This record gives sequence, C-alpha cells and structure tokens, in this order.
Amino acid sequence: MSDIRVLLADDHAVVREGLKALINAQPGMEVVGEAADGPVAVELTSELDPDVVVVDVSMPGLNGAQVTARLRKTCPDRKVLALTVHEDKSYLRLLLEAGAAGYVLKRAAAAELVQAIRAVAAGGTYLDPTMAGSVVDDFVHPAERRDTPAVELSERETEVVRLIALGYSNKEIASQLGLSVKTIETYKTRSMEKLCMRNRVDIIKYAVRRGWLDDS
Repeated sequence: MSDIRVLLADDHAVVREGLKALINAQPGMEVVGEAADGPVAVELTSELDPDVVVVDVSMPGLNGAQVTARLRKTCPDRKVLALTVHEDKSYLRLLLEAGAAGYVLKRAAAAELVQAIRAVAAGGTYLDPTMAGSVVDDFVHPAERRDTPAVELSERETEVVRLIALGYSNKEIASQLGLSVKTIETYKTRSMEKLCMRNRVDIIKYAVRRGWLDDS
C-alpha cells in the first residue's frame, strides 16, 4: 500500500516543522509539500497531488474555508483536514460546509492528528471529540433562524465585521485599517446593535449569507 501523501498549509514555520517531523515519523505517511498561505496551498495541491491537505483555518491570502471550497472545485478527490486553534463551532460548521473531511484542534494529542489523517485519507470523516458534540447538538437542538435585518452598515463597519468573520482579532484589524483598538471595538459594537447580533457566531452567519467567506 502506497504512503499517504500529505500537504501542510500553515503560516507558522515552526508549526509546519513540528507537523512535518511528526507525520514523516509515521509508517505509511510522508509530507510532500508545505505552504505558508492559502493561494500557495491551492497551487501546490494541483502540482503535487497529495492525498490529504492539512490546512490552518486562519491563513494569509485565502483562509482555510476558502482554500477548502476552492479545492472542492479544482481537486475534488483531495481530502482536506482542518487543523486549528479555533474552538468556536461556527468555524467548524463553516469548514464542513466548505467541504472539509475533518476538523482537529491544535491542542489535540499527536496521535489524534495521525488518526485523523488516516481516517480522511481512507474516505472517512474525523471531528475532534471535543467539537463533535457541537455538531450533534445542532441537529438535536437547532438554533433559531433569524433573517438578516434590513439595515445597512457603513463602509467602515462593513470592513470591520468582515475582518472579524475572517478570524482577525481587534488588534489585527486595528493595525490593518490604521485605527485604534478602541475605535474597532466601537465599530463592532455599533454594527452588532444594528444587525441585532449577539456574538461572533452571528457575525460569521451574517458573513456567510453575504458571501464574504466564499472563494470568489
């Protein structure tokens, strides 16, 4: 049986090195390429034809969900495994909807990541045990659906909400837009009040409906 060929996509070199050492130490597995951002991950997947693409959720250029959605169109047979620090179930749903076959938290044990890679490579799915309950709970107790309020955000409010949905922190958004963290928090609060949002989950749902998180 041939080795499981893995492509690593993470913008942190130290993380990639650690994952590469772990995976290459496993029988029947090898890392065939590395990418530090989303566009390169998509390009290398087409060039190297790995069996499994391990992607970080937050990456420059294209985030994990965007990479996953694009690969579903360009390389539909390649399996995507999301590896992330995000424990918010909104990110989990977003990745699964984009086409990811698995979702593992970075704090998980090394053996769990290896198990997840083998599972998705074999055509199965794998959800981090601490997150799987969230998916089940959504089916058993579906959240109340609310239509998007008929209000308009200002250009700056839209920028801030979109960046929040993409996973950036208030500090990172402030740096990108050349504003203070306090100003960003004000825009966030004002936008959430306008749209009757309660938390980050609502922001991500809103972004998905607006098409901000797709790969177009």
